[in-house]
Amino acid sequence: MMPLWTKSLVPVFLATQGLLVFWTAGSEQPPAPPALSKFPAAISGWTVLHEDPIDADVANTLRADRLLSRTYANSAGGQAGLFVAWFQSQRAGASQPHSPKVCLPASGWIPVSTGELSIATSSGNISVNRYMVANGGQRAAVLYWYQSARRVTAGEWSAKLWLVADALRDRRTDTALVRIVVEDNSLSDAAATLVATDFTRAVYPILREQLPR
Repeated sequence: MMPLWTKSLVPVFLATQGLLVFWTAGSEQPPAPPALSKFPAAISGWTVLHEDPIDADVANTLRADRLLSRTYANSAGGQAGLFVAWFQSQRAGASQPHSPKVCLPASGWIPVSTGELSIATSSGNISVNRYMVANGGQRAAVLYWYQSARRVTAGEWSAKLWLVADALRDRRTDTALVRIVVEDNSLSDAAATLVATDFTRAVYPILREQLPR
């Protein structure tokens, strides 16, 4: 739980962040949007099983500049859902990523356990959020992170802190929310997490190359 003294600083931090990002907005140089629709259909043993249409209300709420939602499968029968929401700018008045910590409960998924997970990939180690969630008799492993040109960030507050630094240094505030979901009631929580981790190892290097750098 967040300490009381930290909670009292939240409004001050958010106001300062908003002012700094607004101050740089006039000279912001956002990159061109990535062609997520051309994201590879085959990735290191994983192949697209189907596209997952995004509900219009969800898209309107997210207000992302580019969206990708599809399910991949591997030869062992594992399936993983990939969702990417890319935002060209987070300057004052523009859209910002919605945390799955809010979106998942709103969709009926209740967190069972939470934490962070370090994953070694061919493009370096990354730290991601790990959620085990339940909805009635269904369970799922969820991994998610925030990805910008310079880094992968697990924590929402860390992402906000780096946003200010990047806005001042790079004159850009673009970022992507990446979420991977493995929903398979035949698997244990540990096994579902392994499938999600394996897919993350496959997909992160591709995302690193295809998202603006």
